[in-house]
Amino acid sequence: MPPTPEGVDLERLRAFFAADVEGASDRPLTAELISGGRSNLTYAISDGEHEWVLRRPPLGHVLETAHDMGREFRVLSGLADTDVPVPHVHALCEDVEVNGAPFYVMERVHGRILRNLAMLAELAPDDAQRISYEIVDVLARLHAVDYAAVGLGDFGRPDGFLERNVRRWGKQWESNKTRELPVVDELGRRLAAALPAHQDQSIVHGDYRIDNTMVASDDPGRIVAVLDWEMSTLGDPLTDVGLLAVYWGDRNARAVLGSQGVSNLPGFPSREEVTERYARESGRDLSDLDFYLVYAGYKLAIIVEGINARFLMGKTLGEGFEDMGGAVVALAETALDVADRSSIKALRG
Repeated sequence: MPPTPEGVDLERLRAFFAADVEGASDRPLTAELISGGRSNLTYAISDGEHEWVLRRPPLGHVLETAHDMGREFRVLSGLADTDVPVPHVHALCEDVEVNGAPFYVMERVHGRILRNLAMLAELAPDDAQRISYEIVDVLARLHAVDYAAVGLGDFGRPDGFLERNVRRWGKQWESNKTRELPVVDELGRRLAAALPAHQDQSIVHGDYRIDNTMVASDDPGRIVAVLDWEMSTLGDPLTDVGLLAVYWGDRNARAVLGSQGVSNLPGFPSREEVTERYARESGRDLSDLDFYLVYAGYKLAIIVEGINARFLMGKTLGEGFEDMGGAVVALAETALDVADRSSIKALRG
């Protein structure tokens, strides 16, 4: 038997699976850490005949409002019968006695996650263009879902979403920062002064990017699942667009994290082409896009600082965490540069 990774108690889970998970019986379970994640932990669970995926919060230093397993389970349940590709969910457990933290179990979807620039660079130019457009189109379809009709009418508070979240991320920064960074404080000040007058409402993913999607094993241009819904809510859909654009990267700007910078790879469209396609597919006005780019950089810097704090405390699983502290600074400085050059006066400070 392979060693059991930290974060799962297979003996206690065995009884839960037998009672609550479709297809399971009382057979012994094995677990493999699929992704230590920079947020929630994801495990492949097997009884030798069936496979499932278990999601649980990180082992320590959990942000106040993040890592809510019930939210992930609920949004995936709501999207099950829509044209947004998501895994089928089996069971939610909020009893911490079972596994030390709340968790949920979903089907294991097989495909490829294009986790980094090296994997993305292997795509043929035609496939790179197809997956780029598919990523945008799936996002537009998500934002078109009638959230009340799928039982998510009370999933969040879309009124006042941006103002409330700028304040909330500022509080998260104060609670979790490992050092003083005046550039982050300045971003929060400018964002609070530059809130757009008009804001749409939809389901938002909250962390929509290439490596939070899974593509078909036999077709890199088709998404079979959108993953990692821990930050989903009801709010302004353009926050997803801004975050996707920050990850996508600007051909004239430095890449900071993971999938950022794909616009420099053969076949991948520019950031401008990506946002223009979203505007066309969704019918939304992107004239205030600079605000959403700055907001995305601010939010992402604060999230990464939380990851950096967990790393410094020795509470992360997996690799690739040692550069998180520098990424916080780079993200914040890049966002401030966008603000300084924006046509939105309040963003320029």
